[in-house]
Amino acid sequence: MSGPEIFVIIIVALLLFGAEKLPDIAKTLGKGMRDFRKATDEIKRELETSTADIRRDMNDVTDSIKRDVTEVSDKINRDVNEVSESIKSDVNNMTSEVRNEVNDVAGTIQNDAKEAADNLNQGTQSTQDTTDTQGTQNTQATINYGNDVVSDGNYRGYTD
Repeated sequence: MSGPEIFVIIIVALLLFGAEKLPDIAKTLGKGMRDFRKATDEIKRELETSTADIRRDMNDVTDSIKRDVTEVSDKINRDVNEVSESIKSDVNNMTSEVRNEVNDVAGTIQNDAKEAADNLNQGTQSTQDTTDTQGTQNTQATINYGNDVVSDGNYRGYTD
């Protein structure tokens, strides 16, 4: 309420009740407001004390749930880390084995290629000239690659 409204209310109260009863009315009104405020504070205090137990219980439950969730989360993290390390170790072992096998195969291929090159360089190539019935000359080449024979460009397989 603003100042002019209060002024109007006071003038109306003076006219209705007179100047003698106005202090008694104000006293009663003040006492009523004080009692109302006291009752309100008492209700607040009672609510605070009664809900304190509930809040404490809620905090205990919340803390318990947080601890449980943290424990489960930590256990899951440990399990994931163990599995991850195990997988990394297995992958590293398999990778190492595959590299070794690839290196062995590469070495074998290089040795075979070197052997074939050495055979070519040593002159194991022989050429035979023959003449067919019409008098044309055919050239037949035989190349020995270890135990395999290639003749006229045709592979003849393993020979002793």
